[in-house]
Amino acid sequence: MILGRYSETFEQYFLQLIAGRRRGLGDKSLLVFLFVASRFYRMAVQFRIWLYDKRVIRNHSIGCLVVSIGNVSCGGTGKTPVVEVFAKSLRQKGRKVAILSRGYRSKKIPFWQKMLQRIRSEKMETPPKIVSDGTDLLLNSRYAGDEPYMLATNLKDVAVIVDKDRVKAGLYAIDKFETDTLILDDGFQYLSLKPHINIVLIDSTDPFGNHHVLPRGILREPIKNLRRADYIFLTKSDGGGHLKHLKNFLRRHNRRAEIIECCHKPRYLEKVYERGERAGLAFLRQKKIAAISAIACPESFEHFLGQLGGELVHSIRYTDHHRFSQQELIDFVNKSKAAGAEIIVTTEKDAVRMPHLNRYDLEFYFLRVEIDILSGRENFDQCISRICFL
Repeated sequence: MILGRYSETFEQYFLQLIAGRRRGLGDKSLLVFLFVASRFYRMAVQFRIWLYDKRVIRNHSIGCLVVSIGNVSCGGTGKTPVVEVFAKSLRQKGRKVAILSRGYRSKKIPFWQKMLQRIRSEKMETPPKIVSDGTDLLLNSRYAGDEPYMLATNLKDVAVIVDKDRVKAGLYAIDKFETDTLILDDGFQYLSLKPHINIVLIDSTDPFGNHHVLPRGILREPIKNLRRADYIFLTKSDGGGHLKHLKNFLRRHNRRAEIIECCHKPRYLEKVYERGERAGLAFLRQKKIAAISAIACPESFEHFLGQLGGELVHSIRYTDHHRFSQQELIDFVNKSKAAGAEIIVTTEKDAVRMPHLNRYDLEFYFLRVEIDILSGRENFDQCISRICFL
């Protein structure tokens, strides 16, 4: 727990540093070091891609359609709802879909459970974690990871599998679930498994940060590598014409990819501790709200609450993927009450990480958000059809 707090404190400091919100003498010296480190990181990334391009390292084709959905930046693009809408659309078209995730910050399965799996398995190789087999939810969010767990909860007839080795996970899905379509969640940098279609998400409100790669910026790889994309989704769009410059910029790096604009649209509220009990968005009007979140871009979530007519009287933001403790939630409830809050609202992604509370004096709700295509609907439909006929 203490190590986790230090890690989150460092992460917050690091994000403030690269965003230019720290300007001390020591900070400037550290930025120089980070810039030099980012040059080496950039070269290493490009060298790795070159090795795959020249077939020095071979990627795998596993006899199944593979759709990669990812991004070039670290977090905040709203990837999970896009993965969900693709899985639903492909399932409705009759495809047998499985989602492969690395399960970021998921807890490892206990040793005794691994041994039991090995005894039951013909092979000694540890099988991947099955979050959902398409029928039943088999793991909680701690072992699955919050995003795979959220996907498994919302998607019926879709298997969700977690393993760092997604070639192994894909072969397992084909063998055990007769999968014919694999969605590679956060797959743009996973070069070991060859995708048939590469879909890249870009946050239209903050596309590339300061345009530097890690650790000086938020980019996982240089912007020029967008040339690998077949489709580009501009997320968090408001449908305005100001994105023309961004589209022109993208066209300089990729002339063939179709560009689709989408937004994250709130749908309803649901109680965190009494799943299935929902309220319409009008419920927030003139309500005094306390907001708690641990996501990459909490500003957009809090902005939604104001747009929907609520008054934000208290809020707290943790680092992305933070796992809440009971005491943190109890303290937050007490501070929210003192601020005059009537309800507490969080995100769906955060709700799956909240521990059970025996007593809570304010009701907890999460805001359900889904993807809405603003422009390029025909390109999206074409993308789905292209996948189905490959």
